[in-house]
Amino acid sequence: MEGEKHDLVHEFPEYKEKIHQMKMDDTQFASLFNEYHKLNREIHRIETGVENTSDDYLEEEKKRRLKLKDDLFAMLQS
Repeated sequence: MEGEKHDLVHEFPEYKEKIHQMKMDDTQFASLFNEYHKLNREIHRIETGVENTSDDYLEEEKKRRLKLKDDLFAMLQS
């Protein structure tokens, strides 16, 4: 949905402090976090019309974002 916030703090507000701590202490988490947010910004730009692309490309990027979010969530829970 256009305009929805998909950054991790909005997705998982109960993990706000842990997200911050893991970004500082866990290089793998920090790398995935940065990749997630870069991809999230790209998707937002496409959804708001700043960038044009095919619907197939957008859907693949959304699937990739969801996989990253799942991976990050699993790390937060461990």
